[in-house]
Amino acid sequence: MFVMQPETPALPKDNGNQGNHSMANNPLRHLPSVNELLERPELKQLVDTVSHNVVVTEVRSFLENLRAEVQQRAADINIPAPAEMADKIAKWIAKDQTPRLRPVINATGILLHTGLGRSPLAPQALAAIYEVAGGYASVEVDIESGERTQRALAVEKLLKELTGAEAALVVNNNAGATLLSLAAIAKDKEVIVSRGQLVEIGGSYRLPDVMSTSGAILREVGTTNKTRINDYEAAIGEQTGALMRVHTSNYIIAGFSEEARLSELVRLGRSYNLPVIDDIGSGAMIDFQHYGLPGEPLAKDSITAGADVVLFSGDKLLGGPQCGILVGRKALIQAITKHPLTRALRVDKITLAALHATLQLYRSTESAEESIPLLKLLSTSVENLRNRAERLAPQMAALEWIESAEVVDSVAYLGGGSVPTQQIPTVCVALTPRQISANTLSHRLRTGSPSVFGRIQQDKLLIDLRTVMPKQDLDLINALSNVKVVDKKNEEA
Repeated sequence: MFVMQPETPALPKDNGNQGNHSMANNPLRHLPSVNELLERPELKQLVDTVSHNVVVTEVRSFLENLRAEVQQRAADINIPAPAEMADKIAKWIAKDQTPRLRPVINATGILLHTGLGRSPLAPQALAAIYEVAGGYASVEVDIESGERTQRALAVEKLLKELTGAEAALVVNNNAGATLLSLAAIAKDKEVIVSRGQLVEIGGSYRLPDVMSTSGAILREVGTTNKTRINDYEAAIGEQTGALMRVHTSNYIIAGFSEEARLSELVRLGRSYNLPVIDDIGSGAMIDFQHYGLPGEPLAKDSITAGADVVLFSGDKLLGGPQCGILVGRKALIQAITKHPLTRALRVDKITLAALHATLQLYRSTESAEESIPLLKLLSTSVENLRNRAERLAPQMAALEWIESAEVVDSVAYLGGGSVPTQQIPTVCVALTPRQISANTLSHRLRTGSPSVFGRIQQDKLLIDLRTVMPKQDLDLINALSNVKVVDKKNEEA
């Protein structure tokens, strides 16, 4: 186990007081032993909660660093008392044992926040994970015959039912789905894409780079704002391997613009015997126009229009675990499944269990809206949010270091690469702190327990209830109550 070494504490200069810990003569003699420090109550209790080896390792590292500093500065320093040393070591070990990955309260107003894990899972998905994660599961074996099978079959039936596709495959994410489909269908061949659809999304993902890595050759057509079906047809030649449409989910081209419809691409593909790949991005299973978010393509509509392979994410609008989903014609999905990259991009039993449970909910729109957190958050009325904000604001304002807590109307965003114009009405509690700045308050809430992420706006910290679960309201109050306040002149940056 690799353990970071704690920094040796800054040691005070000798002020001439020859007390118990004066280091004027042979200072190293007065350093406590490892066993002496281990007997201190601060460290003794850590042995049971962390491990004896970890505590011993950190005590030894601390003493080694301290000896080195004493040897360099023997005439200027005083050694901390053993109790002070033990306390510093114990605090460092406790901090180091806190996982970097831990639950947070998302009060940013961004529903599909990439940094915060995008969609929360439905209770049914969590239960399915719990059921298969602790033991063995039928990942690649058919229970009836006992023969080996493909793991995607665990969810293929549901995906076929919900989208109308002939076959389906699941990989680790939608970038992987894109890379895999291009490598299997169009390696060393040209793939025709509109110039206006050459997207770049978060994490420096660029479609041209993915296409190059797959072995396919990008053939861009049209202009940034206008690409007609004739542009695609004019580019078709002996080297053409596929036609591709990409949903530009994180930007829009407005005004004087035009793009070929999917139905036109399908007719063109059929006439030249070329497959059509439709990357719809976020992966909606129901119409999000119901939530005031138009323009999100549905997987089943792409299949109905005749797309040969449709690609989308499982952890965005679908509200499931992170994965990339491919649905489409059986012959093409089978060819993609046989490609060597499929094994490198495959998902595990936990993802399959969570995805299956999530897909089952979509058999009924009512069940999906009742259970999938993203849909519940989107469908919550502004009146409901305002009622919660009006209950929370007085409790927040009662804290001695809060100057004011105001209920304000604002807008939230879908996020996760969605178009920034897709605004959702919301209600926030705007906090003005006393003694500390809004930035400092934001930092202390993030690093506190429970961890809370809000957003800064006009020197106020906004707690956006559109992205906070109702069951987390009490946790919000507790998090704010736990904030430690210092004088502004001493506050940390």
